[in-house]
Amino acid sequence: MAQRAYESPFARRITLRLVLGAIALMAGIGCNKKTEPAAASTASGETAAAAPADDGKLTVGFIYVGPKDDYGYNQAHAEGAKVVATLPNLKIREEEKVPEDVAVQNTMESMINLDGAKLLFPTSFGYFDPHILKMAEKYPNVTFFHCGGLYTEGKHPKNVGSYFGYIDEAEYVSGIVAGLTTKTNKLGFVAAKPIPQVLRNINAYALGAKSVNPKATLSVIFTGDWSLPVKEAEAANSLIDQGADVITGHVDSPKVLMETAERRNAFTTGYHASQAKLAPKGYLTGAEWNWEAVYKGYIDTVQNKKPIEHLVRGGFKEGYIKMSAYGPAVSEEAKKKADEAKAALTAGTLVIFKGPIQDNAGKEVIPAGTERGQRDIELEKMAYLVEGVKGSVK
Repeated sequence: MAQRAYESPFARRITLRLVLGAIALMAGIGCNKKTEPAAASTASGETAAAAPADDGKLTVGFIYVGPKDDYGYNQAHAEGAKVVATLPNLKIREEEKVPEDVAVQNTMESMINLDGAKLLFPTSFGYFDPHILKMAEKYPNVTFFHCGGLYTEGKHPKNVGSYFGYIDEAEYVSGIVAGLTTKTNKLGFVAAKPIPQVLRNINAYALGAKSVNPKATLSVIFTGDWSLPVKEAEAANSLIDQGADVITGHVDSPKVLMETAERRNAFTTGYHASQAKLAPKGYLTGAEWNWEAVYKGYIDTVQNKKPIEHLVRGGFKEGYIKMSAYGPAVSEEAKKKADEAKAALTAGTLVIFKGPIQDNAGKEVIPAGTERGQRDIELEKMAYLVEGVKGSVK
């Protein structure tokens, strides 16, 4: 099927208003009645849309780079939006499949000017710079919250905030389940790019597995981008051919990974959202986002005119992440060990990155006696794979 050329919602709505205005004007002329123009003409010759009526409700816009039902990154955000849509005195607007280019600026302007949005959640990583930053400067009375943790105090506009979660905690727990389920002691991980956030998840998964199964190894294949379904399927098949019997990944949508592994009778752990429906036999558990907790906090901030917290992060303790329900193949021992780890991470008594830790080339990266807690800035610079992980970051 040929891909439809992208047309921004802003352009579509302006076109619709112009068409309706022309129809109304022609009808008025035909009836020989005086008709007010549908929209006022600006000095530049563009047509200005009528301001939306103020009904006292806060309009919140959610923007996704992919489809809302991708079983991955976008679905996780959409599930959060669905929950907050039930809150009182609130209206939500959503737009999916919006590219990380000027199209997202058009979408944001549409939501602001036509829908009256005062709070926007443009969710994709690439929306931030320059797109959110430009719109924030242009619309100082609108608040923009971005997923990714990129806000810098003193550098970025005060009506911008950024949020992210410590999902490596959930990856550590998933690794425990994988380590106690594997029969070959070989696990497989398909990842997009070797950036710190991805490496942190890979390493946490490996450390979780090795904490309960010292023989477990984790092989990693990087595809090079966030959404490459063909390469993701090839990588999953390659890992399974090498003996991996548990497959996981960090890509925008793990859908292909789950379906490929299920066809090959391999186990899986998910990421972003639950993929249990895609792998009813092999799905063990997964690391999920719980964005509704973040959204509710931000909405309360805006509705009650509280000061903006520009950089928000949290893990199990804050309720920003959660685990998928255990699948039928998970043993009672694995459930017990995983639940214990989750409880310790929630309480703050378990530190994932605690020395001594070596990378997979034998270099010490965290010395004995050193603990890298979740807020340790050194974790944001991670550029290595830990011992027991087969792969390269170069």
